[in-house]
Amino acid sequence: MAKQKKTAREKLKAVGPGGQQDPSFFELVYEVARQIPKGRVTSYGAIANCLGTKLSARMVGWAMNGAHSAKPKVPAHRVVNRNGMLSGKHHFGNPTRMQELLEKEGIAVKDDKVVEFNERFWDPATELEL
Repeated sequence: MAKQKKTAREKLKAVGPGGQQDPSFFELVYEVARQIPKGRVTSYGAIANCLGTKLSARMVGWAMNGAHSAKPKVPAHRVVNRNGMLSGKHHFGNPTRMQELLEKEGIAVKDDKVVEFNERFWDPATELEL
């Protein structure tokens, strides 16, 4: 009998420092986002899919909007839309800040879009190792 593969949500479900056993959706989003390697990007939809909620890309975006206050820090600048567009850039206080953070990590951006998006794309559902 084949072993059933666990979803990322099941893998990420763990007892946190405060003893919390069932993390909120936002906390799960933040934990996936924290795994994105420097120099790589992912999409809102890829995070939603990884968490087993394929149709919740907008909720992931909403979570990223509040990521500035999360501890430990969340690299929200590494999360873009499905086409590589910096659709969340207006949530960084300065309209060029998201691009600056990506460029600091070696990611080229032109016209608010990640250059070579497919090569820079990190799919948490296939690359996340827990």
